[in-house]
Amino acid sequence: MFGRRELIKITPDLIKEFQQYLRVERQYSPETLKAYTEDLKLFENFLNENGGISSLKAVKRLDVHVFMSYLYDQAYQSASIARIISSLRSFYRFLQKNGQIDDNPFSYVQLKRHPRALPRFFYEDEMKALFEAVAGDKPMDLRDRALLETLYATGMRVSECTGLTLKDVDFGLKAMLLHGKGGKDRYVPFGKYCQKALKSYLNQVRLPVMEKYHTEHDFVFINHYGAPLTAAGVTYILQKIVKRSSLTTSIHPHELRHTFATHLLNRGADLRAVQELLGHSSLSTTQIYTHVTKEHLRRDYQKYFPRS
Repeated sequence: MFGRRELIKITPDLIKEFQQYLRVERQYSPETLKAYTEDLKLFENFLNENGGISSLKAVKRLDVHVFMSYLYDQAYQSASIARIISSLRSFYRFLQKNGQIDDNPFSYVQLKRHPRALPRFFYEDEMKALFEAVAGDKPMDLRDRALLETLYATGMRVSECTGLTLKDVDFGLKAMLLHGKGGKDRYVPFGKYCQKALKSYLNQVRLPVMEKYHTEHDFVFINHYGAPLTAAGVTYILQKIVKRSSLTTSIHPHELRHTFATHLLNRGADLRAVQELLGHSSLSTTQIYTHVTKEHLRRDYQKYFPRS
């Protein structure tokens, strides 16, 4: 059922056991214990805001990679990221030692070799495959297409998507008012493909479903029962789209945000324009995507140039 997955909650008892482990076996100071606990809360909030994880045991290497990209997206310094990863690696080592998990997803992170995790994104032909997977005319196909078009067309965060209301969408201006973190609002334009998909969904799916289940609210995206779509619901839908497509990869909602920025820069967009569209307060945060485009060029050069 869409949107019914419960949020992850690291229980106080588990935190106390972890703190005891750090205090006795690792002999960490009270200040370090406090920092590690705050890092756990940060990771917990990230998982819940981005949806799709049923338990701490279900966290995979992809989730860790996207989490690291998220930390850079939020302008965390390298030293802070190193400490956060160290905290979570220790936490999962603790869970592994107690037999609660089999694999530590943070053990694969190599910060010294890769001081800045490059965001994962989809190539244009991969996005085409995703859109082909939602080309049907069933009601939920129209909803899924509108959701995919909106995420890709605006680069919005998952929380901004689930919080999007009807009054935030201006079809006349072809722009959406997005409510970002810290009360920072911004307008982001959208194109004709997104406009067409949204109008079809709103007229043919959203209204009939809400009338059928007697629900009333202003949120744009809904589940099968007319209730507002949650972050977990968004992730579930995207995973279903990937399974229906010709792709053999996995997907995380935040990757569509990375894809939006990368495709703009690859086609010559100004870095400051991308900064405003993403809602970054600092240009240095947006510059991570220039590394992605440079890496993309380097790989293509090595792959196609005969004397590379």
